[in-house]
Amino acid sequence: MLYIIGLGLGDESDITMRGLEAVKKSQKIYMDRKSFMGNQSHLLIERWLKKVRRATTHSDLVVRAKKLGVNVEVVHNASVMNDVGICRLQLYHYGETVSTPFFTETWRPDSFYEKIKKNRALGLHTLCLLDIRVKEPTFESLCRGGKKQYEPPRYMTVNTAIEQLLEVEQKRGDSVYSEETECVGFARLGAEDQKILSGTMKQLESVDCGAPLHCLVIVGKTHPVEEEMLEFYKYGTAN
Repeated sequence: MLYIIGLGLGDESDITMRGLEAVKKSQKIYMDRKSFMGNQSHLLIERWLKKVRRATTHSDLVVRAKKLGVNVEVVHNASVMNDVGICRLQLYHYGETVSTPFFTETWRPDSFYEKIKKNRALGLHTLCLLDIRVKEPTFESLCRGGKKQYEPPRYMTVNTAIEQLLEVEQKRGDSVYSEETECVGFARLGAEDQKILSGTMKQLESVDCGAPLHCLVIVGKTHPVEEEMLEFYKYGTAN
């Protein structure tokens, strides 16, 4: 049996009872290397008394398991895809989710722009999942071969995401969004110190939301009830 277990969004205590029972029954535990909680493996080892190894993508594991005739059971948990509903933007008013990667000097992808454009044309909100760079080999170690050395972990902030989004808008010039476009920034969803802040791109670009993980919603056409709820998280209001 292969269990795919959701860990939740906060810390190691957010695993479900069903998930924990599956862990206790398992001989080996593998952790998604892109997971934020994956960097806290010592907490998982102490809590579950098993060695935690790094794993690859879930879909690849499932496909290989099924080809080998191994049963697969998914144990669900909270995810960012539904927890963003805490700001009360209605989940069925969201369009396609996009990923926002870190730009480099030589690589500045903007394929997400067309998806945001389509969502905005339909009046839909857009959830932007922000880049996580964990266990990334340094350029130098890739060039010389041998033992790999890794870059320090990096987690994209709301500020960086907005800065990059505005850069792409300036380059593409289709007026899909602007500095005055309403957004909602999230930090550490599911944790006790989670932060939710609504405001224009210009406002949120200057705000320090603190420790990771962050995500961003570009607000589409809003219902009066949504607007009323967003006021509780408005820039300049304590929350």
